[in-house]
Amino acid sequence: MAGWLSGAMSQDRILPGILLMLAFCALAPLLDVASKLAAATVPVGQITLARFVVQAAVMLPVALFLGCDWRMGPRMTAMLFLRAVFLAGSTYCMVAALAVMPLADALAIVFVEPFIIMLFGKLLFGDEVGPRRISAAVVGFAGALLVIQPAFTVFGLVALYPLGVAFLFAFYILVTRAMSAGMHPVAMQLHTALAGVVICLPVIWLAEGSGIPGLDPVWPEGLAWLWLFGVGFWAAVSHVCMTYALRFAPPATLAPLHYLELVTAVALGYLVFGDFPNLMTWAGIATIAGSGLYIIWRERHSARSRAAEALTDPEFST
Repeated sequence: MAGWLSGAMSQDRILPGILLMLAFCALAPLLDVASKLAAATVPVGQITLARFVVQAAVMLPVALFLGCDWRMGPRMTAMLFLRAVFLAGSTYCMVAALAVMPLADALAIVFVEPFIIMLFGKLLFGDEVGPRRISAAVVGFAGALLVIQPAFTVFGLVALYPLGVAFLFAFYILVTRAMSAGMHPVAMQLHTALAGVVICLPVIWLAEGSGIPGLDPVWPEGLAWLWLFGVGFWAAVSHVCMTYALRFAPPATLAPLHYLELVTAVALGYLVFGDFPNLMTWAGIATIAGSGLYIIWRERHSARSRAAEALTDPEFST
């Protein structure tokens, strides 16, 4: 009876986790839409700074309400700034890509990030990575190339920016993984946003009047203020949804849902900008999603095998 109740409570917690992950998939592309709209009149570096300024302003009252601990040791502070550097770099690359590329094309390339995390997880954390997962990663990169190749023909080197996003955001996730046990997720987001402001503000200030494309700031006009606010607001709200989703449900349950973000990106890209992926891009999206889902299935299968072995282990039973 106790086991059944425990299982029921676990299922009750998984459902909110799934709903929060679905909310992330619906809201995260709004960050990209706001970025693309802002990039029409505002430099990429300024949009990156705006993300951190607004995100910090949104997260501050949440952190104060929750009574999060602000204290950090030297090691955690250094890792936090490293996390902010990776996030700032990935944000800059994504906004630079979205300034000229369709939303779905750019996001499809970014979705090779799970394969990068898998490979570097093996190198840095000793995660188990077998030949099947490596093969799936290779297939995933091949899918990215299906998207990059026509985009490269049309947009040139800008088509490589989403690949930069994938690598930088993968490093961001790996640093987050190393920090997760030592800091509350809300405090981590707030501190990262503040660190991002400290990193980006001097760059934009020094670039003022320099004429450097992407960095020399301008005074936003009209709806550009709304788009800049949207970049930080949707970043904060969507990432809070993901953070709390992971507190309710295991990553293996939530990971397949992440690919629904592509569906939202395609819909918003068409509704807002009139962009619709071509056949080559759809083939790349299907290849990336298929190989990613295969890796997720392998992770679940391996976890179940390890659990079964543990139950049959004589030392475990005694």
